[in-house]
Amino acid sequence: MRTTEPSQAAPIRVLVVDDHPIVRAGLVDTIGSQPDLAVVGELEDGAEVLASYAAMRPHVTIMDIAMPVMDGIQALEALRGQHGNARVIMLTTLGGDHHLRRAMELGACGILMKSSVRQDLLAAIRAVHAGNRWIPPDVACTLVEHLGQPHLSEREVAVLRSAASGNANKQIGVKLGIAEDTVKTHMRTILAKLGASDRTHAVAIAIKRGIISL
Repeated sequence: MRTTEPSQAAPIRVLVVDDHPIVRAGLVDTIGSQPDLAVVGELEDGAEVLASYAAMRPHVTIMDIAMPVMDGIQALEALRGQHGNARVIMLTTLGGDHHLRRAMELGACGILMKSSVRQDLLAAIRAVHAGNRWIPPDVACTLVEHLGQPHLSEREVAVLRSAASGNANKQIGVKLGIAEDTVKTHMRTILAKLGASDRTHAVAIAIKRGIISL
């Protein structure tokens, strides 16, 4: 009597995207050491993801937020627009809630901090592939801390970034092509949204939350 061997499930196909070769190599080695996981590609920036995703057909994509050419947030938005079922775990060292919240709003299935990636990476991939989300407790606390707070608009971020560079209202207006009174209105709105007492305080809050960087 012949017996049929049980068929093994196909491995989870993983795409790794990070502009740092050492980080990327570490991720690839860790994932590749698992019999139920297979690395189908390793890329350096978001633009490469958009060009290669359809051909690589990953089940799960691990993608850094801070990358040149096209960052992870931009790539995530474009990728989810083209492939609505894409399952993406964002990888980051960035502090604050701004980038994390934006990633979740755009459809990221998980967040991994690079500081904890060694212990969480494999579990996160398997969880996301199974249809779950992966949000570490420290990331969840950061997101909840600012839950319900209003976003700064793109124009408000531009005004604040220019103010952080030391520009006065008139200079900001010239650089952005808007009236000085409009700059003042934006600044009042920024202070209210961030709960800041003055522009210096607003800049400090924005840097801490990852809204702007110097």
